[in-house]
Amino acid sequence: MYCPYCRHPDSRVVDSRLGDDGSAIRRRRSCPQCGRRFSTVETTSLSVVKRSGAAEPFSRGKVINGVRKACQGRPVTEDDLALLAQEVEENVRASGVAEIDAHEVGLAILGPLRRLDQIAFLRFASVYQGFESLEDFEAAIDALREQARDNERVPSGVQRPLTAQ
Repeated sequence: MYCPYCRHPDSRVVDSRLGDDGSAIRRRRSCPQCGRRFSTVETTSLSVVKRSGAAEPFSRGKVINGVRKACQGRPVTEDDLALLAQEVEENVRASGVAEIDAHEVGLAILGPLRRLDQIAFLRFASVYQGFESLEDFEAAIDALREQARDNERVPSGVQRPLTAQ
């Protein structure tokens, strides 16, 4: 790492800390030549490959803007959208690849959006998955209902609390 002050080709790391959301490392460095200190931020690059074949850096802002349209008129806050975008980025980065297909990013949005707001999920899925008929909507609604029923069921081996008679 070149010193930004004297251009000496080496520096010593004095301190390292994780960034706010854990996706970056902030390092405090010292130059052995001039003795001055400076900070660097290290991040990993993640590119999204579009249908056209062009690659662009992953952007939480794009995720938020795409989901915001589906959430229009719904009780979803900007903080909710920011947390959703962070979860999507974490899931995409966890795949361990440096380039990911745009379609995969869309799939990564569906799960967190389903948990956040089912109506927004249906709106997003209808565009993203190209619903073409009422049957497509009905199938998606049936899947949401089935998931809700599964979540209500008590796992086997777990006793229900006794109720007062």
